Amino acid sequence: MLKGRHLIDPMDFSVEELTQIFDFADKIISNPQKYSDLCKGKILATLFYEPSTRTRFSFEAAMLRLGGQVIGFSEPNSSSVAKGESIADTIRTIACYADITVIRHPKEGAPKLASMYTDMPVINAGDGGHQHPTQTLTDLLTIRSKLGKLKGLTIGLCGDLKFGRTVHSLIKAMSRYENNQFVLISPKELQIPDYLRKYLVENKIDFKEVERLEEVIDKLDILYMTRVQRERFFNEEDYIRLKDSYILDIEKMKQAKEKMIVLHPLPRVNEISIEVDKDPRAYYFEQAKFGMYVRMALIAKLLGVDE
Repeated sequence: MLKGRHLIDPMDFSVEELTQIFDFADKIISNPQKYSDLCKGKILATLFYEPSTRTRFSFEAAMLRLGGQVIGFSEPNSSSVAKGESIADTIRTIACYADITVIRHPKEGAPKLASMYTDMPVINAGDGGHQHPTQTLTDLLTIRSKLGKLKGLTIGLCGDLKFGRTVHSLIKAMSRYENNQFVLISPKELQIPDYLRKYLVENKIDFKEVERLEEVIDKLDILYMTRVQRERFFNEEDYIRLKDSYILDIEKMKQAKEKMIVLHPLPRVNEISIEVDKDPRAYYFEQAKFGMYVRMALIAKLLGVDE
C-alpha cells in the first residue's frame, strides 16, 4: 500500500510499487473519464520555491482532472516565506488545509525536511541538483509505453550529466531493471558526479563514457537529451569545440535505430533541432503528457483513493 507515503527519492518505492503506479496510469490513460471524480473533496498544495512550468502545471492538471482542488504558490515572495517562515512551520500550517503537497525547492534536502514534520504525503518536485522523482516516473512510464519494457535496454544520456538532476534520478531508477546499460555522452567538464560513478561501479552496472554523440547513436534504444550550458565551461574554446556535438539534428537521427526513442525533460533550448520534432521517434512532448497521467496515478495512490 502506498497510502500516506512520501515520495522524496526515486528509490523510495520498490520496483513492484512502481509497477502498481504505472499499471494504474495505464488505466487512467485508457479511460480518463472513469477517474474524473476520484479526488473529489481532496486538496493538493503546490509549494514552488523556484520557477516551473511543466512540473507545476502537470501536477495541477492532474489533481483537477481527478476532481480535486489546488492551492499553493509559484513564487515564494507571495507567501510567508518572504517573512522568514521555516519550511517546517510552512508544512505544518499547510497540513491544516491540504491532503497532499508537492514541493520544489532550490536547496537539496528541503522536501525531505518537510516530510519529517507532517503525516500528509509530501512529493518532491525537484530539490536543487539532487533529485526529481516524478520526472523519473514520467520517463519510466514513457519508456514502458513506447518500448514495452524497462529492461535489456541501451540508454544514452547526453549533455549536462553533472548538474542534471533528471539524469541522476533516471540512472538510479533504470539501473534497478535487468540488463540495462548506460552510455554517458558529455564533455569531461560535465561528466556524472563522483557519487553516481561510485554507485554504478559498486553495483556492477554496465556503463561507458564518451564525448561525441555520433560515436554511439547507432547503438542506442533510448537517447535522453539535456541542455549543455555555456556557463558550465571553464573556457570558451572548449565550449565552441564541443557544442555542436550535443545538438541532435536530422543528420544524426539518420544514424539511429529505427525504433530508438528520443526523450527530453524540457525545456529545450537548442540541443534538439526543431526539424527533429517531425521524426516519429521524437517523444518529448508526448513524454510531458505522460507526466500528467503518472502524477494522477501517484496522487491517487498516495491518497489511497485508487480502485
